[in-house]
Amino acid sequence: MRETASENPRAQAVLSLIGRTPLVPLRFSREGVTILAKCEFLNPSGSVKDRLAKCVLLDAEARGELKPGAIILECSSGNTGIALSMVGAAMGYRVTILMSSSASEERRRLIRQLGAELILFDSGGMYQTGIEMSREMAAKDPRYFLPRQFENSLNVTDHEQTTGIEIIEQVGRPIDAFVHGYGTGGTLAGCGKAIKRRWPKARIYAMEPAEQALLAGECPCCHFIEGVADGFIPPLLRDAPIDGDVKVRSAEAMAMARRLHQEFGLLVGTSSGANVVAALRVAQESGPEATIVTLLSDRAERYFSTALFETEAQGKEVSATQISRADETKSSSKPSGEPQNVQSDVRTSALPN
Repeated sequence: MRETASENPRAQAVLSLIGRTPLVPLRFSREGVTILAKCEFLNPSGSVKDRLAKCVLLDAEARGELKPGAIILECSSGNTGIALSMVGAAMGYRVTILMSSSASEERRRLIRQLGAELILFDSGGMYQTGIEMSREMAAKDPRYFLPRQFENSLNVTDHEQTTGIEIIEQVGRPIDAFVHGYGTGGTLAGCGKAIKRRWPKARIYAMEPAEQALLAGECPCCHFIEGVADGFIPPLLRDAPIDGDVKVRSAEAMAMARRLHQEFGLLVGTSSGANVVAALRVAQESGPEATIVTLLSDRAERYFSTALFETEAQGKEVSATQISRADETKSSSKPSGEPQNVQSDVRTSALPN
C-alpha cells in the first residue's frame, strides 16, 4: 500500500517548511508610520500559495480523490502553479499547469524545473478561459484532479485556521486593519474572517489595481501586478468580510517593490509592493498608533524579465508607457460620459451583487 504524504519522509521535507512565516515591522520614516508585514515569500516555493497547495492536496489524498496515477491540473497565473508543482513533486504526483502566455518567463521556468507540464494559453485578459480549459480537459480524462483554487472552500478555511491565527498570535494586540490584494480571494477572505472573529472592530481592505478596480464596479482592464485581480471577482470573495477597497496603480506598486528591495533589503514581487502601498495609505488615514497588517506575498526572482527589474531610467520609461496604455484601454472600455479618474484612494465599500 502506498504511503500518504503525511507518512512519507520525502514529502515531509517540503511540507514541514510551509507556513509559520515571520511577521516583521516595516518603519517608513518618510511617511511617519509603521506597518506589520507577514513574510509569505519565505515559504519554500516563494509565495503564500504554498499553503493552498499543501492543504488542498493533503485533503484530496486523505479523502481518496488524489490516487496513484492521478494528474494534478490547475489554471494559474504562476504562483499557485509553482506551489502545486513543488508539492506535487514531493508527494509523487504528475502536475499539469495551464498558464496565460502573458505570465513572466521565470514562472514558466520554475514550473518546468519542478517537473510539471506547462500549457500556455492566450487569456485575452480573461482568466475564465483557463478555468474552462481545465474543466474540459478533466471531463475527457478521469486521471485529472482539479484543485479548483478559485472555488474550493478549503482555500478560505486554511487561511482562516492557519495564516489568520498566526497573524493574531504574532501581532499580540488589537489589529485595526488588514490589507491585502486578491487573486482567488482565499487569503483575503480567510485572514479577514479570523481577524474579525478575534477583533470585531478590525477593518478588512481589499487592495485592487487602479486600472482594474472590479470591487468598485469598473471594467476589467490591463494592469501589471501579476497574480492580482485576474479579470473577475472570484466566488470565494463573495462572503469575505470586506469593509473597503484601496486602489493602487501599477507604477506605484513597482516603485514600492523597488523601495522594499533597496531600503529594506526585502526582495519581494510587485504584488507585495502593491499591498504595502495600500497598507501605508490605510495607516496614514488611521493614525500613527494604529496596527495595520499586510502580507509580502511572493519573492522577486519570478519578476526578473518584467519591468520591475529594469534599470531606474528604463523602469520609469517602461512604467510610464505601460500605464499610459492601460489607461487608454480602460478609457475605451468605459461607457461614454463616465468619469475617467483612476486615482488611488481608500474607499469604504461593499461587494457588488
